[in-house]
Amino acid sequence: MKTIAFLGVAHIHSPGFIKRVKERADQFTVKAVWDSQPERAAIAAEQLTCATVLAYSEILSDPAIDAVIICSETSLHLELVEATAAAGKDVFVEKPLGMGAGDAYAMQRAIDAAGVIFQTGHFMRSMPVYRQLKAWIDAGALGTITRVRHSNVHQGAIAGIFDPGRGRGPFADGWLWMTDPALSGCGGFGDLGAHSLDILMWLLGDVDSVTAQVDRLLGRYDCDEYGEGLLRFSNGAIGTIAAGWTDVLRPQEILVSGVEGVAYVDAGVLYVQSANLPGTEGGEWTDLPEALPHAFELFLDAILGGDAPLISAKEAADRSAVMEALYQAAATDSWVQPQTA
Repeated sequence: MKTIAFLGVAHIHSPGFIKRVKERADQFTVKAVWDSQPERAAIAAEQLTCATVLAYSEILSDPAIDAVIICSETSLHLELVEATAAAGKDVFVEKPLGMGAGDAYAMQRAIDAAGVIFQTGHFMRSMPVYRQLKAWIDAGALGTITRVRHSNVHQGAIAGIFDPGRGRGPFADGWLWMTDPALSGCGGFGDLGAHSLDILMWLLGDVDSVTAQVDRLLGRYDCDEYGEGLLRFSNGAIGTIAAGWTDVLRPQEILVSGVEGVAYVDAGVLYVQSANLPGTEGGEWTDLPEALPHAFELFLDAILGGDAPLISAKEAADRSAVMEALYQAAATDSWVQPQTA
């Protein structure tokens, strides 16, 4: 049995994480919740049947607590992560890790120096279609990769899912902070594009330079609502990311093109054609690897002592740095080289 606590429950994924922890009540006890808004902490604590604290130091100084889950505003991550690492507690941090490169790499250094277990919320790596694409790319089944495209979109700005008073969340102010770049570090492009970026960098490695365009056609929120980015990978591949809150469908989520084959996912179905994969003529590929647990479940497995494939703090920081560069490129209408550790 492990004892955990929540440092912040502001993120839109917090209710899902609370549900997952409650489903594993035979393995985990939640002792306390802290949030920058005590009202939010009280709502989450009622769901978890645990206490609230007014100072997060009470959680970090408690020797009975083994790990913490940070779902606060992104602007609080640096303070909370550095304090958690100093306390020697394992930590899950909702994505993105940082507001940008500076705080993200500072958190990486603190986490690595403390030697604590770390995980962040990039869940797409666990999906069978992406695991298969990763296996093909690593094995060279598609040849040298020249182009890759990824889309991660929903209709959040159309439907107003972040608005207060719409019955879409437990808090009176809804999830509105996620539309304030001073608190979240980004708008719709960065929110959903973070997952696209993780997948593309997981598949193809480091990014040398980027450019992007973002916009807010609807004007519902005080932030960008959607955008597209162009990435030059260190291995020579060119990638594109489409992300935001203004799309009603996401039919083709990824396309990977190599000199010896092509693979893509359309409406959740994987298609492939490659001379290195006998019998493939662009049709559906059904022999997929099993799905891994959600990234949050992998963290829970890891702190129980399981051998779970986690995302490193360096990987998480690198993605924050590239996303910051994408926004800088959009603001300056130029190409930008991401900061490195």
